[in-house]
Amino acid sequence: MNETRPSQFTNKSQQVARLLLDRIVQQNLHPGSSFGTEAELLEQYDVSRPTLRECLRILESQGVISLRPGPKGGILVAKPSIDILAHTLSVFLRLHNVPLFEILRARMTIEPALVAEAALNGTEDDFNEMQASIDRLEAGKNDIQVLFRENREFHSIIARAAHNPVLEVYWLTIHTLASGENENIKFSDKNLTHIIQAHQAILDACRNRDANAAQGLMNYHLGELDMLLKARAKDRAKSGAERIAFRSPARAR
Repeated sequence: MNETRPSQFTNKSQQVARLLLDRIVQQNLHPGSSFGTEAELLEQYDVSRPTLRECLRILESQGVISLRPGPKGGILVAKPSIDILAHTLSVFLRLHNVPLFEILRARMTIEPALVAEAALNGTEDDFNEMQASIDRLEAGKNDIQVLFRENREFHSIIARAAHNPVLEVYWLTIHTLASGENENIKFSDKNLTHIIQAHQAILDACRNRDANAAQGLMNYHLGELDMLLKARAKDRAKSGAERIAFRSPARAR
């Protein structure tokens, strides 16, 4: 008996993909669970083999299932990773020419809300992890890779400590895009000191359960990043203008 028949007015592969996703959710299938065989799905959904395989490729690209060859393989339920979501968002933003400062604006909206939640809902374990990240940053502050790694870690701990899964997902999808890591920002010793002091002040406010103070400190901290990115943009614009001015006489001749 057919479970359902896709409408002739929609893309069959996409519709069957939605039906299979609904089935995974409704049956509460966990990662690693078998999702049946290709032959069983062909019978249940009454579609052609190419249509079903396209449907399975859609779900595999979304991280919903994994396809494993061999006698112990088959169609297995998977769990989409944040990396897939972040990559999709990155592609979308790049193709729609969304500038970095707009992504940073989104971060400046989400993260103060997260840190306020972290101040109210964070555990001592969360706060100890934040302190450990600050200590590692202090110890390796002359290494730019340590700076980037521990800056990501500190802010990611805040996202987890908020215990708000929706906001955490939003944060995790944009934090790399809005971190400035790909902008070749030059951090002075003063900048590094400010980052460490900002992280410590934010942690202290969280430990004191002072959501308003934590939110204000985060706003100020992200404002400093905004200024660094704007300074970098001005440097790029100036460099571009100098190259144009240098080349223009040659073109004039």
